[in-house]
Amino acid sequence: MNPKQKKLLTRIIVALVLFVIIEVAAQTGILRAAFGTPGDVYAEFALFLIPYLIAGYDVIAGALRGLVHGHALDEDFLMTVATFGAFALVLFPDTEPHMAEGAAVMLFFQVGELFQSYAVDKSRQSIADMMDIAPEYANVMEEGKLKQVDPFELAPDDEFIVMPGERIPLDGTVLTGESQIDTAALTGESVPRTARPGDEVISGCVNLTAKLVVRATKPFEDSTVSRILELVENAAEKKARTENFITRFARVYTPIVVGVAAVLAIVPPLLFGGQWSDWILRGLTFLVVSCPCALVISVPLSFFGGIGGASRLGILVKGSNYLEALGSTETVVFDKTGTLTDGTFSVTELVCAPGVSKAELAGIAAAAETFSTHPIAQSVRAYRDSLTTDARPDSDNDANLAQPDSDSTTTGARPGSSSTTTAERVRDVREISGQGVEAVVDGRNVLVGNGKLMAAHDIAFTATDVPGTVLYVAADGTYLGAIVIADTVKPDAARAIADLRAAGVKKTVMLTGDRTPVARAVAAELGIDEVHAELLPQDKVAEVEALLAQTERDTNGKGKLAFVGDGINDAPVLTRADIGIAMGAMGSDAAIEAADIVLMNDDPDDIARAIHLARRTMGIVWQNIVFALGVKFAVLVLAAFGIANMWMAVFADVGVAVIAILNAMRAMNVKRYLD
Repeated sequence: MNPKQKKLLTRIIVALVLFVIIEVAAQTGILRAAFGTPGDVYAEFALFLIPYLIAGYDVIAGALRGLVHGHALDEDFLMTVATFGAFALVLFPDTEPHMAEGAAVMLFFQVGELFQSYAVDKSRQSIADMMDIAPEYANVMEEGKLKQVDPFELAPDDEFIVMPGERIPLDGTVLTGESQIDTAALTGESVPRTARPGDEVISGCVNLTAKLVVRATKPFEDSTVSRILELVENAAEKKARTENFITRFARVYTPIVVGVAAVLAIVPPLLFGGQWSDWILRGLTFLVVSCPCALVISVPLSFFGGIGGASRLGILVKGSNYLEALGSTETVVFDKTGTLTDGTFSVTELVCAPGVSKAELAGIAAAAETFSTHPIAQSVRAYRDSLTTDARPDSDNDANLAQPDSDSTTTGARPGSSSTTTAERVRDVREISGQGVEAVVDGRNVLVGNGKLMAAHDIAFTATDVPGTVLYVAADGTYLGAIVIADTVKPDAARAIADLRAAGVKKTVMLTGDRTPVARAVAAELGIDEVHAELLPQDKVAEVEALLAQTERDTNGKGKLAFVGDGINDAPVLTRADIGIAMGAMGSDAAIEAADIVLMNDDPDDIARAIHLARRTMGIVWQNIVFALGVKFAVLVLAAFGIANMWMAVFADVGVAVIAILNAMRAMNVKRYLD
């Protein structure tokens, strides 16, 4: 507990002890013996004021502040008026005294406030503990000594040292050292990852076993840890429609019930000659019951708990509105590469035209793809390099094209590097979106891409039906052959699709720029309902638009569509879908910006977990709404007919609030998803 909560608990305990002592004295006749009749009633009035004020002086002060600032109709005001009224019934000698009930209402109201405060703090602390990833310092070497500096002071390309047990302060690339990295705070993954020279590491993770020297790739304010912390801090600002409804409901509901309570207390005695004390008591009971704190606290707490629970699973939700929408998801659309497949391409077959060797075909294609960072280009270069080890070139030209120069690393070379040989051999590189690449290699005009690229340049080529991504290669208008590249389906992808069906998703769709035979083969292997292949980036947006319209028609506007992509190339589609989910997006600025939900781990099963969690959270929200309104409505009716007493009102307010808060806290429990 924080100091404020401890102080409130102390006041409650003191007030409760005094309350019990006074109640015992009243019930055993000690007060009547000491003060006589009606002196005992006035003694009760004075004595019960003591625990009442000890427990609730801040509530009374809050009600007065609300009156001054024009915000009177809140729970403090309702409790103050109801309890003042209970004490004021002492002015009606014909009724039973109700000072004890007045003091008890305030006392138990404060118990509910304490419980509420503790529950909210626990939920916030749960998120704070999980997201306690902000590094306090970075180690840099100055004059041969290790110095701790603020991570904000470092810039891209600065080198820093991460010792075992320390958090990585900035995103960067490992220069030296090999160590195990704990990514649990970001991904929810319990198994550490190995970081070696050349690997990318992200801020917020913990270095476990050995010293690492890292070169920063981003300033601290753009690092993964900063972006995630900003995302979590802003999540509470984006409220779900249910939350907004409850807020609007309370604004309308509270004035109405206050008016009804006033009418109930005043009109029957004036018009029908009823006893003032009886009807005032009914009005006061009605007022206590009407307090909507069970709703206005438990509903936001449920969403907050759901977001916190998702964070423990490495699922970052940008707001409760997205969690609510995810709970209504009925269609899930996937990008293929990097989402359902792991994006690690490898060359599986070369189909050479007559007179063309494998070394020549691979060498020309790899040279044209020199400056590309796409995984397909990297796989072609890797295959070319593997050929050079045992290559026996058929000609000098083959040797020149197939083998990289000794002073140049053609694979992965980039403009501006120290290699001038590559720049001399390859020039005028032009990437053609959705088709491939065109370049001049050793003076020859080379095309590497799909069938659309060949057709666009009137190249007569032989189409191949070999499963996989096919790159057709041509030079100076002559077809040289095809390179078949296959992407590996993720081991858990099929199970993830099955889990989505179990979670209630009615339709799964795959969109890809890959060839139709490849796309259909992957879809059949995974059990995906619908597939659209050979799409350009703008085609994916059009397909999602059509699927959105179809989902709306099929579900009468109740169902939602989620798009799952890698968050880098799919930003337009992520933004257009009802819910954009970026998958495996550790360190991706594009993902964090474009997506509504970020899955920090590269596990397709996290999508089903997120939907399960969202639907469970929404179930808890509606349980609280129905329970709170049901009990309150029942007791309000009983209060109007004079059947409910003040103790029932206390349960309908404080008791219902405590039960609803306990139920809301279940949203934070995600142990079942961690197993």
